[in-house]
Amino acid sequence: MSNHKSNINNQISQIIQVGIIGSGTMGSGIAQVAATSGCKVKLYDTNQLALDKAKVALDKILNRLTEKGRIDTAEKSRIQGNIQYVDSLKSLSDSDLTIEAIIENLDIKQKVFSELETYVSDNCIIASNTSSLSIASIAASLEKPERCVGIHFFNPAPLMKLVEVIPAIQTSKEVLEKSVKIISDWKKTVAIAKDTPGFIVNRVARPFYGEALRIYEEGLADFVTIDHSLKTLGGFRMGPFELMDFIGNDVNYTVTETVFTAFYFDPRYKPAFTQKRFAEAGYLGRKSGKGYYNYDENGKRVIQSGSEESQNSEIAEAIFNRILIMLINEAADALFLNIASAEDIDNAMTKGVNYPKGLLAWADEKGIDWCVETMDNLYNEYHEDRYRCSPLLRKMNKLGMRFFN
Repeated sequence: MSNHKSNINNQISQIIQVGIIGSGTMGSGIAQVAATSGCKVKLYDTNQLALDKAKVALDKILNRLTEKGRIDTAEKSRIQGNIQYVDSLKSLSDSDLTIEAIIENLDIKQKVFSELETYVSDNCIIASNTSSLSIASIAASLEKPERCVGIHFFNPAPLMKLVEVIPAIQTSKEVLEKSVKIISDWKKTVAIAKDTPGFIVNRVARPFYGEALRIYEEGLADFVTIDHSLKTLGGFRMGPFELMDFIGNDVNYTVTETVFTAFYFDPRYKPAFTQKRFAEAGYLGRKSGKGYYNYDENGKRVIQSGSEESQNSEIAEAIFNRILIMLINEAADALFLNIASAEDIDNAMTKGVNYPKGLLAWADEKGIDWCVETMDNLYNEYHEDRYRCSPLLRKMNKLGMRFFN
């Protein structure tokens, strides 16, 4: 067994050629991460203008890092020298690892993967940065599906510590081990997730947006009040409406709709008409200048009427507790269904989306009995399957268990 591990590590140490497909924000960010870690990177895009834009953007990023003293000019030159910009997929033929970061469209990804496989060696790992599509479906486009794995970075890739690694049912154990080792060597925190819709983060985080929208649609509170409660009482850096505006209402709605459909229309993931209408109206958030809030030409929020400092404390607490318990319940259910380990679930939420605490640790702090009682109160009020308590929480409460000792 030790010889086998040694051989794997030796192979990993030789993985220095990385191909990135797609030169948008995610692809360029991943290229920067790999290049910074010493890999030779080829960043591919069919659009030469997009490649030129990516090169200029990276130069600006590295200049800022140089000005702040984070890197010196020699390091800047080293990182830039490790990236080659190419407009032919065949140019990635010498890659040991390829990571695709293009449009979230299964048919397009499958076509790209099928073509890519004709160029690369049999030992090349072919990975997708998809945030919610089935890795098994993507892998099925390959002659050697066992080489395929999900490697999901978070935006911005150079700054966010978390990377979800998702093996498909076809993925070989060796490819999974190599992938985890590579990403760890890139100084990222790895969370291994089961190949289910949304993986860890985009599944567990749905109530942060969905329940906030539901509270608004019920007329219980406005955007400002809801955001204020999550930031003040929960310590979240951004409230749900601020974050949806930051992500883009079109993008966030599409992810929600994708997860909802993929889970056979489970009401827990039901999209909100409010967000759908905002997306249809072009109220996308910062990038359009208007969303749940208004923004100036620099993307800075224009403060509107209503003071965040003068909110009713009882309302704020009720809002915070309702959204928090829905998040905890989702995290508990992810553990119950073996989506990931308790440690990986909490790491995913703190390092992937900057939650102030891991949700399962938060459940321990609030008390499992509080979690069950709060979920049951919601269900008794609404009688909707959306508010069903996770069987794991119910079992743990009965046995007096905690998630962490």
